[in-house]
Amino acid sequence: MRKILPAVLIILIIAAQRASAQPQPYMPGEKVYYQIKYGPVGSGRAVLEIKDGFYKGEPVWHATVSGQTTGIADALYHVRDTYESYINPETDLPVFSIRNILEGRYKMYNEVAFDQTSRSDSTLVFSDRSGNHTAPKGLLDIVSCFYWFRKYHLATADTLVPGEVFQMTTWFGDELYPIVLKYTGMETVKIKDGKILCYRFNPVTEVGRVFETEEDMVMWFSADENFLPVKIRFDIFVGSFHVEMVKSEGLRKPIDFIK
Repeated sequence: MRKILPAVLIILIIAAQRASAQPQPYMPGEKVYYQIKYGPVGSGRAVLEIKDGFYKGEPVWHATVSGQTTGIADALYHVRDTYESYINPETDLPVFSIRNILEGRYKMYNEVAFDQTSRSDSTLVFSDRSGNHTAPKGLLDIVSCFYWFRKYHLATADTLVPGEVFQMTTWFGDELYPIVLKYTGMETVKIKDGKILCYRFNPVTEVGRVFETEEDMVMWFSADENFLPVKIRFDIFVGSFHVEMVKSEGLRKPIDFIK
């Protein structure tokens, strides 16, 4: 489960530029709810939220992704995972992140601070588990990369070409972790409230540990001004996981359902 639930949260789930230079697909107050299904008894829910906050007295955007098992799966695994990111609203880059994992008897807590300004060519990373590190400039964490992707890549989606690849460098599990997404075209996705035209992406996955091929994961983002993650599916050795949006609030624009 430590490999599976983080994958869901990552999906829910991806050169600093000034915020005013790009369309803004999200704002504090946005909150999206998801249902997770896997196997005959597996179930869970996840919430993606961004709100106003403070870090060391400075205003930030506080983004949170939380996931938990429900029903029989909760009795078997009891997962309560939370990922937090404190994002500079002027650069869209993280200044602080928290990873709080509870899965059965396994617990893990990690705080990471990001110094994005002291050096012009790199990011200084301070982890309470592994110490100090020097990383590439413009480093993201696993939550902020999702908002970065929506704003700096999907906001220019009218120029997307099938086969186009996007890569973002994140800090995850106390190491550099590349997020690679390949655009494969547009599809209509049906959820509880209706049908939504979506952009379809294949995150390039690591073969061998959990996935059998590099394209065993698919994610769909709404082809409207919100660029919401609407649905996720990934196939692993033990079966298929499905993550589907069931409710949203505080969106900048109403969801563009197909009539």
